[in-house]
Parts: sequence; C-alpha cells; structure tokens
Amino acid sequence: MDALSVVTQLRDLASEPQNREIIVKDQGCLPGLVLFLDHRNPDVLFAALQALRYLAELPSNIPIMKNELGMMVSLQNLNIRTGLNVDITALAQEVFDILDAPAKRVPERQKKTKSQFFINSSNKKAKSVTLHIQGLDSTDQRGLCEDALLKVKGVISFTFQMASKRCTVRIRSDLPTESLASAIAATKVLSAQQVVRNEAGEEVFVPLDPSGVEVQHNSAIPNYLPEEDEVPKQDMDKAVSRTNAKEDASGSWLSTAASFLSKSFYW
Repeated sequence: MDALSVVTQLRDLASEPQNREIIVKDQGCLPGLVLFLDHRNPDVLFAALQALRYLAELPSNIPIMKNELGMMVSLQNLNIRTGLNVDITALAQEVFDILDAPAKRVPERQKKTKSQFFINSSNKKAKSVTLHIQGLDSTDQRGLCEDALLKVKGVISFTFQMASKRCTVRIRSDLPTESLASAIAATKVLSAQQVVRNEAGEEVFVPLDPSGVEVQHNSAIPNYLPEEDEVPKQDMDKAVSRTNAKEDASGSWLSTAASFLSKSFYW
C-alpha cells in the first residue's frame, strides 16, 4: 500500500455516511489524514481534504476533528503554502471554516431533510466524478443543483466546493457522466463540464453534451431510501458486510490502513 491508495480508500469510505463516525473514532485514520495534509503529492493532499470534507458532514465529528492535534494548523498552512492549485487551497479553507464555525443546534426535523446528500449507501461498482459547474455562484444555485442530482437514478452522494464551483459526485459505474450534465442543464441556469487530468497531470475541462441523453429519475425520494431496493437478493450477505460500518472499522482494511500509517509516520 502507498499513501495515495490509502488516502483514496479512506476518502471513498468517508463518502458513505454510515462510515463517518467510525473513521473519526478510529485511533489511526484521523491522525493519518492530518499527516497527509503535509504530503508533497497534490493528489494525496486533495484526496485527504475530500475525506475530511465528507467526515465533517456529520456534526458530531466536527469537535473531534477540530481538536485533533495538528488539524487546524495544517489546514491553515495549506492556504499559505506556495505552488498549490486553487482547488486544494479552496477546499482546505472550506474544511477549516466548517470546523472553526460555532456549533449550531440542528432541529431533529431538519436533520432528516435536505442535509443528507446521498441516495443509496451501497458503494458497489461506484465511481467518483468531479464537475465544474458554471453558474454555481450562490446557495440558491447550489440548491437547484442538489435537487437536480437527487432526482438522477444512480447518484450515490455528492459534495460541493463552492469556491471553485465544483461538485464531486459519487455515482454507479454504469451511469453515463452525460446524465449528470443533462440533469444540471435542465435547471436552465447551470451547466457542467467534467474535470480530468491530462497526461501531463494538468487539470482540464471536458465538455459534456447533455442533448439526447435519457436520464432515469428516481420516482420518489423519501428521507432515507432502504438499501434493499437497490441490492439484489443473491448479493445480500456480501452487500451487508460492505455497508456495515462497525464491521468495516474492526475489519481488515482499517486495521491495514492504521498499520500503514503507523509504520509510515511513527516508525
């Protein structure tokens, strides 16, 4: 295992809401993410920041993350570190602002509405897509984009980086990226391009043609969709074992990751 593979796996696990409390409480994962914030590889930095952004979606995680040794200092250092691209500095500032904000009490009814930006907790055959969204200038436009993405069948979760007008969307592997562009274009005020890296490692925007793409919509979106709606019966045992956060936390992968972090940083 190398640093990029470990932090990428942590980010993917953190994108699943049921894993976030366990990851933060693990003795090795959160300190490891803090140490990754000093890494020289920008891909490792960005993946670590994405993981922290996902973890901060759970309000009870915020005070633990804020008090983690080196967390706030490392986030501040990223904003003054030279040679970093705007996406890294913007996301570092966003995570810092979330952790540094005064604690707010969220009414119980509100917790079960729009604060949850995920549709299905299963990450089987999933992929992540980063979109640059033209017109994403305010919370109103963000709300339009959220509503559009929530209606697309195959979207698992998403998070925004408002400063850079980006949205990282986790989707099923068989969902065409153009479907996301089509749903966003249907708002009439937003448009999307995919963000990828070329052979030189530079970020480029890839135009997405939303025309002629049939978008499958969720017929109804309750506050929490039951996972069995999407998981075939024959794979039920396997699916349950993958989405059970407590089993993941005590299982082999987090243990392996924690061991890697300990050997890499604490010898």
